[in-house]
Amino acid sequence: MEFKNGLGDKAIQEVMETHPEIGEILARYDIACTTCKVGICLLKDVVSIHGLSKEEEAKIEMEINENLAKGE
Repeated sequence: MEFKNGLGDKAIQEVMETHPEIGEILARYDIACTTCKVGICLLKDVVSIHGLSKEEEAKIEMEINENLAKGE
């Protein structure tokens, strides 16, 4: 997965600190990063380890990148 601004290589808690809306996007797909106490998974890994379909992964990637583009 490729995310704008190199966010795919950052820990999810760090990503959500600067972009809380990403946590909301993930929550819509039942990925509960906002409640995780560890938060060291990389954004690019968070999506792939949750057993989603390729279509769902593509939707998440698109939504996150569109959201990041709005903030530029």
